[in-house]
Amino acid sequence: MADEVKLYGVGGSPFVCRVKIALSLKGIKYENIEEDTNNKSPDLLKYNPVHKQVPVLVHNGKPISESLVILEYIDDVWNKGYPILPQDPYEKAVARFWAKFIDDKLVPLSFTAFKSNGDEQAIAEACEQLKILENELKGKKFFGGDNINLIDITAVILAYWLGAIEEATGIKIVTKQMFPKVTEWADNFIQCETVKKVLPPRAHLIAHFKKLFGKTT
Repeated sequence: MADEVKLYGVGGSPFVCRVKIALSLKGIKYENIEEDTNNKSPDLLKYNPVHKQVPVLVHNGKPISESLVILEYIDDVWNKGYPILPQDPYEKAVARFWAKFIDDKLVPLSFTAFKSNGDEQAIAEACEQLKILENELKGKKFFGGDNINLIDITAVILAYWLGAIEEATGIKIVTKQMFPKVTEWADNFIQCETVKKVLPPRAHLIAHFKKLFGKTT
């Protein structure tokens, strides 16, 4: 019997995009169910009663919430395909550390910089964390070396969404001069066919963030 896989999500969400990238890398067929965040479906509320948020992956009727948790679940269940996490226990722990660093430190500080309308101190704090990530690349094509791994997938928000927010707000955080490795990595990552085919249209993101940050004219 074939697996039944459903993904409840929103097209413009980087967290949903993470799951789509993982499913794509593994070659897993799934039903994409688009949610309306202003009118959440009974199924979403049933499958994620705690946070009531996307993404939610439903595998043979069993729901899994939170993007990083879902990524690990996908890697564990479909373990014969493309590896999302390293096999070595230490390298696996390192990948988890950096994924958590992106979500807990880098993303919040970056959004604070945009919300502050480009406050110099807020931008400096975001850049300080970006520099840490820059150093972690150490000349590698991807955080996973020659191949995409958990860290790269987690950082899709930096590779694609950050630039859209910068364009929408006119606030620049990541420059090639300050972060040559990160910008090169971002270019390589979003040009991967597996990644590119699940990214939402950039114009839609820019329009969304202009509205969100009050930049509409």
